[in-house]
Amino acid sequence: MTITILIPCHNEELGIAATVQSCLNQTRKPDQILVVNDGSTDRSGEILKSFGDQIQVLHLPKATGNKSHAQELGLKFVTTDVFIATDGDTQLDERFVEYVEEDLENNPELTALGGYVRSQRHNWLTACRAFEYSVGQNLHKLAQHHLGFLFVIPGAAGVFKTDHFRKYISFEHDTLTEDLDFTYRLHSLDLKIMYDRRLVVLTQDPATLHSYINQMRRWFGGGWQTLMKHHRLAFKKPKIALELSIMYAEGIVFSILVFLLPFLSLEFYKNFILSYFALAIAFAIFAAWKERRIEMLLVPIPYVLLVLINSYIFLEQFVKEVVLRRKNLTWFHPERFNNSEKLS
Repeated sequence: MTITILIPCHNEELGIAATVQSCLNQTRKPDQILVVNDGSTDRSGEILKSFGDQIQVLHLPKATGNKSHAQELGLKFVTTDVFIATDGDTQLDERFVEYVEEDLENNPELTALGGYVRSQRHNWLTACRAFEYSVGQNLHKLAQHHLGFLFVIPGAAGVFKTDHFRKYISFEHDTLTEDLDFTYRLHSLDLKIMYDRRLVVLTQDPATLHSYINQMRRWFGGGWQTLMKHHRLAFKKPKIALELSIMYAEGIVFSILVFLLPFLSLEFYKNFILSYFALAIAFAIFAAWKERRIEMLLVPIPYVLLVLINSYIFLEQFVKEVVLRRKNLTWFHPERFNNSEKLS
């Protein structure tokens, strides 16, 4: 089995060296490390050049404006049986490739794998995102795996058989969430996906509210775009209908209640918020234990604010994408920060 790590890179001077080094440090060496330098105007190209012939770099003179376009161009140069899709701000656990090879050898029917994403430490916002990742991946995603409907293969930790991807999936560039689009298409074709929590990556998440809001608009907007594109999938199997209804119908009801309840009953609203806060405390204790990050115990305090922001954006994107059909395909490149944290 031959394996490539494919990394799109646009202005990633603060993290690309750590990303590449994590690929070079693998216990099972990848057969190809391919970086697509997507029209970077910072020092990314210079940093990539310093690795010499240890990596292969595809330099694009002008930015494509979208991660999936850079990935599509890079895929043309992938020469291996399998490719790992990650990001230019992401570090792979040193045994990532080793586990990929083991999974695919033991499960030859698989087309794709989804990994486990951790968030780099920086401030209260990244702690909140780490909290969401821990709860989502150790509870929700694990349940999805056992139901046989993994909702999304993470863009920073996805693995695909190259020939299957070229034949069945490809890039269509008509949603903001290409990783979700890929996953839906795999399910629509009944191709097999597995979730492996050993496939760990450490990635950067928004450290400012501005970047956070932009990312949530892309995620929620892309989620509604992908659901509309693949709406027939919801009628294919009961377990898929169940999962999608939990994700979207419950999301709509909850988001409406968050803003409607204060007008109906302040007392009920207070109890509603206090109940949610108590639940967040319980999950924070779980996440702090699971991730070995003591600061997560403080997350419930600011997380209530993010719940309000998320609820507003969820409804906003529903109105724009579903009701008004104002499809947005603008991809915002997130702000990066200096961080020397390494996977342990």
